[in-house]
Amino acid sequence: MSLVRSIATVGGFTMLSRITGLMREMMIAQYMGASAVADAFFVAFRFPNLFRSLFAEGAFNAAFVPLFTGKLTAEGEAEARSFAEQALVVMAIVLAAFVAVVEIGMPWAIYALAPGFGEVPGKLQVAVELSRICFPYLLFISLTSLQAGVLNSLGKFAAAAGTPVLLNVVAMTGLWALAPYTATPGHALAWGTFAAGIAQFTWLVFSVRKAGMPLRLVRPRLTPEVKMLGKRIVPGALGAGVYQVNLVVNTMIASTVANGAVSYLNYADRVNQLPLGVIGIAIGTALLPLLSRQLKAGELDAARESQNRAMEFALLMTLPAAAALMTIAEPVIRVLFQRGSFGPVETTATAAALMAFAVGLPAYVLVKVLVPAFFARMDTRTPVKVAGATVALNVALNLALVGPLAHVGMALSTALAAWFNVVVLAVILKRRGFFAMDARLKAKVPRILGATLVTAAALAAARHWAWPLATNGWLAMGILAAIVVAGLLAFMIAAHVLGAARLGEIKKMLRRKA
Repeated sequence: MSLVRSIATVGGFTMLSRITGLMREMMIAQYMGASAVADAFFVAFRFPNLFRSLFAEGAFNAAFVPLFTGKLTAEGEAEARSFAEQALVVMAIVLAAFVAVVEIGMPWAIYALAPGFGEVPGKLQVAVELSRICFPYLLFISLTSLQAGVLNSLGKFAAAAGTPVLLNVVAMTGLWALAPYTATPGHALAWGTFAAGIAQFTWLVFSVRKAGMPLRLVRPRLTPEVKMLGKRIVPGALGAGVYQVNLVVNTMIASTVANGAVSYLNYADRVNQLPLGVIGIAIGTALLPLLSRQLKAGELDAARESQNRAMEFALLMTLPAAAALMTIAEPVIRVLFQRGSFGPVETTATAAALMAFAVGLPAYVLVKVLVPAFFARMDTRTPVKVAGATVALNVALNLALVGPLAHVGMALSTALAAWFNVVVLAVILKRRGFFAMDARLKAKVPRILGATLVTAAALAAARHWAWPLATNGWLAMGILAAIVVAGLLAFMIAAHVLGAARLGEIKKMLRRKA
């Protein structure tokens, strides 16, 4: 399967998961708005999500996929399956113990994550209760991630890419069905999240079996491969999850700013995650196993070609998306969330955060292009060093900007830190001879920028003339859809005229075999 087609497969399912994720956030906004309970749930869910992003989907995949792919290529399916089974059992034991310890110490953990909650009566206690319900989700989603790594290494991306849809559907069902019977809507959503973890794990159990790679529960042994896996996970954790670490830093500081600040940042990040997830996760998921195979086979030129095309695709998708989110942030937030407990004040505050997050959208995705170049070469240490500097910069920017810009300053600091991360990673790869922009990419970048500027101008004009007519919800939805279509058409025309992307080139990329 070609790289672009793999990205399209993962991106398609990720798009579905992000759409259902937006639907989930719309339900949360309707039931809870930006209240203390909403803040408490977002922190409760952020806690297991942090460790999932760092150790399960981030560092674990970065360490596991190259090792599993290498064994599959050099020693065959039997040895690769044996390694995966040992990793699965050891991971389950370690995570079960970790979950138990955190459950016991949850009040102190939540106080560390959201110190400002203690100043609002009852808010910290609700956050602790919701976190204790949500945290076991980490165990199930981490085991799901291992199975996803197996499927991705086999070139089967669809089943794993579809698992987040289960999270959103099951969580929404829990909120709708249990809210009348629980203490708060947050409790209902927390139980729905717990059930979603079980559903995702079960789905991939059947998927890996169908793919001919069933994973059995075996006697745990710390084999050399498992030990090597563990050594590579630890330094890779921060490097792979710097975006999530920065969001957690934002959460900690936001909890001290004002009631609702955590919710504003969460809703804005959810919208920003739509293009970020569809493009960034798709590229990272498809690129890592491809680079691992190419480097294992000594195909260095092919590996450089893959990375250049991934970067071209990332810029082509994210630059216009970032321009769109910055230009029409307020209409987007109003249409998605302004109903029930979510009013105009919440819309304005969330839209401002979205504009700031969007500044870093291309950078968030470019990190997904650059980091696999280190991981595929078994180097998990360099990204963690760069990530450490990135987190330090984010904290410094947070403290500097939170005073004049409140929660918007925290979103902007995350965006600026992401660009720093991209620049440093690219410079290191270039100095090591692992990355260089080819002639095609150098020619495409200014053309993509030109098409992006045309798109932003078209969206700004459409908003200026059409948005004042949006006097009610349904009319606002229709006008926003028309504005988006106008922007999309402007980009397609400009991209074709300027040579940023032509239909024939895209078809050729889809047909090209890796």
